[in-house]
Amino acid sequence: MLHQIQPLGRKICLFSTLSLFFINCKNDSASENQTALETPQKPNIVVIMADDLGFSDLGCYGGEVDTPALNGLAENGLRFNAFYNTSRCCPSRAALLTGQYPHQAGIGQMTMDRNLPGYRGRLDEQTVTLAEVLKTAGYQTGMVGKWHVSPTENLGGNEQLEWLNHQTEKETFSDLDTYPTARGFDKYYGNIWGVVDYFDPFALVNGTEPVKEVPKDFYYTDAIGDSAVAYVDHFVREEKPFFLYVAHCAPHWPLMAPEEEIKKYEQVYDEGWQKIREERYKKLIEKGIFKGDTTKLSEFMFPDLKWAENENENWDSRAMAVHAAMIDRMDQNIGKLIDKLEATGQLDNTVIMFMSDNGASSERPSQYGIGFDRPSETRDGREIHYPVKKSEEHLPGPETVMSGIGPVWANVANTPFRYWKARVYEGGITSPFIVHWPAGIKEQGIVKSQAAHIIDIMPTLLELSGATYPEEFNGNTIDPYMGESMVSAFTNTEEAPINET
Repeated sequence: MLHQIQPLGRKICLFSTLSLFFINCKNDSASENQTALETPQKPNIVVIMADDLGFSDLGCYGGEVDTPALNGLAENGLRFNAFYNTSRCCPSRAALLTGQYPHQAGIGQMTMDRNLPGYRGRLDEQTVTLAEVLKTAGYQTGMVGKWHVSPTENLGGNEQLEWLNHQTEKETFSDLDTYPTARGFDKYYGNIWGVVDYFDPFALVNGTEPVKEVPKDFYYTDAIGDSAVAYVDHFVREEKPFFLYVAHCAPHWPLMAPEEEIKKYEQVYDEGWQKIREERYKKLIEKGIFKGDTTKLSEFMFPDLKWAENENENWDSRAMAVHAAMIDRMDQNIGKLIDKLEATGQLDNTVIMFMSDNGASSERPSQYGIGFDRPSETRDGREIHYPVKKSEEHLPGPETVMSGIGPVWANVANTPFRYWKARVYEGGITSPFIVHWPAGIKEQGIVKSQAAHIIDIMPTLLELSGATYPEEFNGNTIDPYMGESMVSAFTNTEEAPINET
């Protein structure tokens, strides 16, 4: 696949036609003062992260999912077609928060402490977070949603399951000095660990206090959205800018959504894998995300599979319908946040950035089973099933079924690319990236082809805020950030020459 991208102040080496590795060419000291952006006042900053979102899932990226809020941000802002992540959840979050590559930040893999440099399962003391730096520039800070950069405690056996099943309680889910409130966030509501039951999440805290019960009609995506709105209400009482990090869990497995949301997509995926994939690619080209002569649709990774011969058609169609419903509900809650920013007069001078931590996931929860961060029962004692076989008895959607979309739908979700989360192919490391900033973006609705990486968020926010990246913080020597600011790509209407890579 020939993919045209433009450089963003770094060399790009292509080791295969589908995987990019970045070599950073930055030579200036990380301690040098950043130039404050010339705006009448510092902008508010909202960073929104989805979890396991496919490159083409959103309507504005060619998908069939109803995403009017994100579509609106794209139409009145910018979309990027070459924005990269680390292909995995915790490493991407560490890179986002610190501006360093995951191993430098201490989370080279997941949140287990392996007592090895780069694999401590927590953010190193030689890092500073976006929130810590922005606070020094006068910003109020808040976070809602998935943290997942604290060590995951494993008690083992029945003791772990009783804890996961809400049968026993503990006051902490990791060391408190690894919580968001210890890393620069004034306010926090969300899950410290990774996998959640969307109807009754484990490791849910408000600040540092465990949330021990949730209402019967609780759905976590809504709670994240409502908390984000409440934080904006709180922030606007002060005449100070704010930074809000909204980390949705959706659409990460388990596939769980309110039934009324699933019904909207009940028949959408009856067309099957190949048909949906072809339609997505066609829309990607029509919307100008890519050019058809330079970005071809990769070969379907499962050529021997035919939807007409699929014995599990109902189960597979339902799985993708739930995936779509989860994205739809996330978009609705992003819409509530946008409405609040507009109602409070903050929208024009708020920079909103949207991305995903990695591509869509091929994982099947049945390959892991119960334990670690996966419960065996609901709070009220109902068995949670991890179906190995796709039976009508255990369809995706409810709280009692742990399921994922699997590799075939993941290949579709990441159209036009190959592979998925945890693979260093475009399908794993490429994310939708949307920027909305009425006060700063001069040419709206266009697609940018500059290559950028999740580590670029730190220097971008430094330039937007006028904050200075520290050499020392809380008595620790701080390692330099590794990215480059994207602000010029946001504000510059001139396109740099395209490099073919």
